[in-house]
Amino acid sequence: MTQRMQPGDIVRHFKGNRYEILYFARDSETQADVVVYRALYGERGVWVRPMEMFFSEVDHDKYPDCRQKWRFEKIGESY
Repeated sequence: MTQRMQPGDIVRHFKGNRYEILYFARDSETQADVVVYRALYGERGVWVRPMEMFFSEVDHDKYPDCRQKWRFEKIGESY
């Protein structure tokens, strides 16, 4: 899945907000791969999420009305 996205890409969370992927990184304590991304709304906070979760499918049992397949989907590239 990471081949479909790269740093600089703009993605939409399944709940509707947009983010920019900043980096793919590794947690120094757990060695888990993570995605570092910035909100493109409000205070433009920077977030980290485990890569496995970032690239997971939406739980359609929990969110049956969601039409998006993936938790984050690419919608564009940054300038």
